[in-house]
Amino acid sequence: MADLITVDDPDDPRLSDYIGLTDVELRRRREPAEGLFIAEGEKVIRRARHAGYEMRSMLLSAKWVDLMRDVIDEVPAPVYAVSPELAERVTGYHVHRGALASMQRKPLPTADELLRTIRRTDGAEAVDDRTDTGATSPQGPQERAGQRRIAIFEDIVDHANLGAAFRNAAALGVDAVFLTPRCADPLYRRAVKVSMGAVLAVPYARFESWPRDADVIRKDGFVLAALAISASSITLDELAGRRHEKLALMLGTEGEGLSAGALLAADEHVRIPMDAGVDSLNVAAASAVAFYATRPTSG
Repeated sequence: MADLITVDDPDDPRLSDYIGLTDVELRRRREPAEGLFIAEGEKVIRRARHAGYEMRSMLLSAKWVDLMRDVIDEVPAPVYAVSPELAERVTGYHVHRGALASMQRKPLPTADELLRTIRRTDGAEAVDDRTDTGATSPQGPQERAGQRRIAIFEDIVDHANLGAAFRNAAALGVDAVFLTPRCADPLYRRAVKVSMGAVLAVPYARFESWPRDADVIRKDGFVLAALAISASSITLDELAGRRHEKLALMLGTEGEGLSAGALLAADEHVRIPMDAGVDSLNVAAASAVAFYATRPTSG
C-alpha cells in the first residue's frame, strides 16, 4: 500500500518529477536521461500500470484520491495529495484531469529484438477506449497468423501527431512501430495523452541509423511501402490487394514527408487517392487510412 502524503510546499523536492511539465525542451532532455515519463489522467495511469510500467510516485488533487483508491492501495510508490493551485504552480499548467503519475521507463529493445518478439506474438494488445465508436474487429489471432504489419515513422517531431499515429496503430492492429533517430519521444506527456495510452500498448523500437536500418526490416521479409506521391506510386487499394504477408508502412515527417533516402530504400511508393485538389493528409490521418486499408483479412 502506498503512503498518502499531503504536500503544501511547491518547492518540496519530493515533487521534482513534476516540475515544469510545460517546458518542452527541459522535459525532452530530462525525462529520457532520468528514465521517467509522466502519465496524465486516470485512464492513462491505469494503462501504464497494466502495461507493466513501474510507478515512481503519483500526484493527486483531493477529489481524485477516492477514485484512485484501488491504485493507491496496490502500489508501493508514494502518493502526494496537493491542492489544484499547488499542482499548477509545480507543473506550470492547470491539471484539469487531477491525476499525474511519474512512471519508470523500460529498456528500449533494438530493432532486431523487436522483430524477434513480433514473430512470436499475434499483434499489439487491444486498447479499450469507451470513447471510440467503432466496433471491435471480429478477427482473432488465428485469422491473423502469418500476417504481419509494422509502421515506420520517419522524423515525426510533433508529439500530438505521433501520439495520434500510435493510437491508430493500436486500434487498427499494427504489430509494432519503428522510429527513426530524429522522431519525437512517444513517452513525452502530450504524446501519451493524445494516444490515450496507446503508446504503452504498441511495442516500439528506435533505429540507430536511418535509412540504413531499412535493410534490417527487409531482411526479415517485410515489403517496405512508402506513403508518398511519385511517378511510380501505386494506389493504396492496389497495395492492399496484394496482401503481403509482411508489410512495413513508412510515413514521413509533417510537411516534407519521407526523405529522399527513405524513398530510395522503399520497395513500393504508395499514394492515397484524393479529390478536390487535395494532395496530402496530415500524417496521423494518413496513418489511419493506411492502417485500415491494409488490415489483415481472413478471406
